[in-house]
Amino acid sequence: MFDPIESASLVTREVRTSERDGRQVRTAVARRTYPTDRDDLWDCLTNPERIPRWFLPIEGDLVEGGSYQLQGNAGGTIERCAAPEAFSVTWEFGGMVSWLTVSLTPGDGGTTLELVHTAAVDPQMWEQFGPGAVGLGWDLGLVGIGMHLDSGEDVDPEVKAGWNLSQDGRAYLEVAAAGWADAAVADGDSRDAADSAASAVFDAYTTVPPAPDDELPG
Repeated sequence: MFDPIESASLVTREVRTSERDGRQVRTAVARRTYPTDRDDLWDCLTNPERIPRWFLPIEGDLVEGGSYQLQGNAGGTIERCAAPEAFSVTWEFGGMVSWLTVSLTPGDGGTTLELVHTAAVDPQMWEQFGPGAVGLGWDLGLVGIGMHLDSGEDVDPEVKAGWNLSQDGRAYLEVAAAGWADAAVADGDSRDAADSAASAVFDAYTTVPPAPDDELPG
């Protein structure tokens, strides 16, 4: 039986503040170990026939120097591909460019996935939502991988589309948001600011967006 709290606790979360090209950047790091070998996990992450089984349909020339586009989400350039160890891509969405590296390390009983996402974040956005703005999105991806690997089947499309609004999804994201708050505090944010941001980003991920008619004045 799936335990959302236990599943969220399988992820370790870290925040780093540094500079890139003379600008302050924030890095969200997430790690989770899966009970499969490195070749299988690499295939899960890079095979265009398999990625939609736990995430989104993908198109492009999926080789080093090529490009990719996730349906309704980010696209970018594949900057490095060293199978089955690591890949690095640009993550381009909404006019913003950030940088993503995924590394796989074999270990006792499985393979550890480390995801490192670096972005120049608007200070007001960071104050409002903290690292969970990107972190919770990746948490949902990590749990999707786990569901797929556990069953060997496709994750139900309805689950992928709305799991964050379910009881299990909310329980999972509550633990994950608190984990990102702890990581932000370890990187130097105040506890009050980190907890406030975690509460706001949890609400953002678990609230049904208004229907179009609800947005009309009247």
